[in-house]
Amino acid sequence: MQEPILRKLFLGFVNIHILHHAHKEPFFGAWMIEELKGHGYEISAGTLYPILHNMEKLGLLQVESRKVKGKIRKYYSITEEGGLVLEQARMQARELLGEIEKAGGSAGST
Repeated sequence: MQEPILRKLFLGFVNIHILHHAHKEPFFGAWMIEELKGHGYEISAGTLYPILHNMEKLGLLQVESRKVKGKIRKYYSITEEGGLVLEQARMQARELLGEIEKAGGSAGST
């Protein structure tokens, strides 16, 4: 079945997307859910927040609590380690996408 592998790919893309936006500027979770939705990714808070917490635990993101309209909102930004991971992911993605595009759908070519 293709679904498990597609889910793993999807979650990998989500992680890179999170790092990309955290590098640009701090964001909050509900904003990221809408941002991903704009790219065709339907992701629930129950899926996103564990990803964000894990990325924080790994030292890729840092969190700052801000009071917005009387409520506390957590903003996520990239750490130095997260920046290094993002750059490595970008380099590897460019290389792999270049190879995939060259192959043009021919199975077994490298």
